[in-house]
Amino acid sequence: MESHSQSAPPVTAPGLWASVREALRGSHQDYTAGSLNRAILLLAIPMVLEMVLESLFAVVDVFWVGRLGADAVATIGMTESMLALVFAVGMGLSLSTTAMVARRIGEKDPEDAAISAVQAIVLGVIISLGLGIPAGIFAPHLLRAMGASPTIVATGSGYTRIALGGCGAIIMLFLNNAIFRGAGDAAIAMRLLWVSNIINLVLDPCLIFGLGPFHRFGVTGAALATCTGRSIGVLYQFYRLLRGTERIHLLTRHLRINVPVLWRLLRVSLTGMLQFTIANASWIGLVRIISLFGSAAVAGYTIAIRIVIFFILPSWGLSNAAATLVGQNLGARRADRAEQAVWRTGFYNMLFLGAIGVFFFTFATPSVRLFVNDPAVISIAATALRILSCGNIGYAYAMVMLQAFNGAGDTVTPTIVNFFGFWVLELPLAWWLAVHTGLHSQGPLISIVVAECAIAAASIILFRGGRWKAQRI
Repeated sequence: MESHSQSAPPVTAPGLWASVREALRGSHQDYTAGSLNRAILLLAIPMVLEMVLESLFAVVDVFWVGRLGADAVATIGMTESMLALVFAVGMGLSLSTTAMVARRIGEKDPEDAAISAVQAIVLGVIISLGLGIPAGIFAPHLLRAMGASPTIVATGSGYTRIALGGCGAIIMLFLNNAIFRGAGDAAIAMRLLWVSNIINLVLDPCLIFGLGPFHRFGVTGAALATCTGRSIGVLYQFYRLLRGTERIHLLTRHLRINVPVLWRLLRVSLTGMLQFTIANASWIGLVRIISLFGSAAVAGYTIAIRIVIFFILPSWGLSNAAATLVGQNLGARRADRAEQAVWRTGFYNMLFLGAIGVFFFTFATPSVRLFVNDPAVISIAATALRILSCGNIGYAYAMVMLQAFNGAGDTVTPTIVNFFGFWVLELPLAWWLAVHTGLHSQGPLISIVVAECAIAAASIILFRGGRWKAQRI
């Protein structure tokens, strides 16, 4: 009688499309073991789509507001440059939250992961109230400080008041999604932004132009729509956290202040907030310099930046995947796997942003015409888009490397790199090129490219040093 082998049949890895479907549904894979490319794919797809959806907030607003004229677009540009500080706080708190939750998940300790998540939420609520209330009250004064004309202050104060006063929705949206990303539940974070964006997409034209039963709010309607969409998204996030997922579940016993964990999170978050404040506050300086050349220059810059952000944010999705992989694999004592994940993600990001850069350098003017009809603004925006596209490869590596440090809990190194890159190099160079050469409003754009490439080079050198592997959080 013929004998039969009792060995188990070999397990075949799922194909590409099966992995894509799994990524969109939500994967249950252990990201500290198995194929690294598959782990990157399963995390990156929902994180990239999450950031695409986040970038839609910016693009949709400027698409409709562009029909209201240069002053309305300039209002958005000036307000967004101030909101950059809010994003800095949200991102700084989010990166420390992702790092801490990912480390606990990597250590197979979901209880401590939930405790860390609750402390992050407590911090987020306190910071949201501390920033939103005074910013909303002093919105017109902040616009004047940014160099806004009396016309912009008169028509745009409502937009700025709602956008800055409702900044808590931005912070909490970032923060809660950071909890899901750190736990490896990237698909949930993606679906949460679907909810917010669908609401924003519907409300934007209705509130701006007064369609149907809605009142015509003009540029203020864009802020109302975005704030409403984000706020509903935040409520849905809390529902999902309390309902629980396979990796993280907030229970009644977790809903208390844990001082040691709160302090540890705050310590890492403060450096992270400083890191992004240094980076994002430089945008305020750049807008202030560009405002010397009039509303058309600010509007052109705003449109170009919005288009760039639409594609930069998906790259942040790849960077966030790297941060999660670094945090979880360091928790599992797999530093070698964490390092490989960063190099591979950086390479994939370079391919993506490099291709985008070539496209926009070639088709800058048709891309800009989708958002504005003013010939003067189109010319400025198209030139800005071409210049910014030249730095895409630098952006690609810089964001992945800096997020890798953050994922390890080392927020100090990126802070130092950002300080020298943006404040020591970018802003002085922007001022000199704008004021002392014939480049005018193009000077600050060139300084952005130079600074990002310098930051990428410094980050790669420091990452190779390997000190991040010994970071404790």
